[in-house]
Amino acid sequence: MKTLNKLILLSLVVLVAGSLTSCDDDENDSSKPSSLTLNLSGLEDLGSGYAYEGWIIVDGSPVTTGTFTVDADGKLSATSFEVDADQLAAATNFVLSIEPSPDSDPAPADTKLLIGEFSGNSATVSTGTVSEGDFTASTGEYIVAAPTASADLMGATYSGIWFLNNESMPMVAGLDLPELAAGWKYEGWVVIDGVPVSTGTFTAVDEADDASPHSDGGPAFPGEDFLTDAPSTLTFPTDIRGGAAVISIEPSPDNSAAPFALKPLLHSIPEDAAAGTVLTMGNNTNASFPSGTVTR
Repeated sequence: MKTLNKLILLSLVVLVAGSLTSCDDDENDSSKPSSLTLNLSGLEDLGSGYAYEGWIIVDGSPVTTGTFTVDADGKLSATSFEVDADQLAAATNFVLSIEPSPDSDPAPADTKLLIGEFSGNSATVSTGTVSEGDFTASTGEYIVAAPTASADLMGATYSGIWFLNNESMPMVAGLDLPELAAGWKYEGWVVIDGVPVSTGTFTAVDEADDASPHSDGGPAFPGEDFLTDAPSTLTFPTDIRGGAAVISIEPSPDNSAAPFALKPLLHSIPEDAAAGTVLTMGNNTNASFPSGTVTR
């Protein structure tokens, strides 16, 4: 009987020791996942071919946290992601990029949209990677005019927009915008009868933009005359007064024919605006730029 009792006691000791060892292994398992939660607003549907991807910066290197999409209502397809616990605890920053989908490159693309530094278990993220400058200080001026239109083209007087100031000669740039990081371009727009029409993309405010889709050239500044090749629902030339002038920041490459979420400058074009008169845009940064928090 004494021998049997000793065997039972020995078995219990072995079971308890094994249980403690198992607990220690769980606590020391560096691959144990932990949760990263996104609470972001202002993101928009990227359409087919692109997705958002989160990254944590660990020892100076990016580690993916997973991809997600956003629907037409701004709802994220996923807000919680499992990440290696040790890597998440060591992360200094969170970055959100726009990536091709599918994506064969394991590194983040240049189109980094949001960034934030972890303080404790959370990071407040903003568009700090788009430019080193402050978009809230951006200003814009423009004129309504169609300088490339021939004198006999009826109705062309108010069928163009140029982001310049012509109050003195030589004319000067009408836009004051920070230099963009790689992966981004500015784009001018006029919303005509609810339809956004591009004036072309650009990176320099004192040079012509990269396209003249509806005219034949013009002043050496961003802008466009709307004279030919109108969208199917519009007729050119047209009076753009009563529409809206917009400067957006676009990912490059860009798969959308509509303005991106980042719209630092915006102005309702007065219906009684005089041709060639300088008009001032309003700063729209706080209203249009995405932001949020990330929690680990």
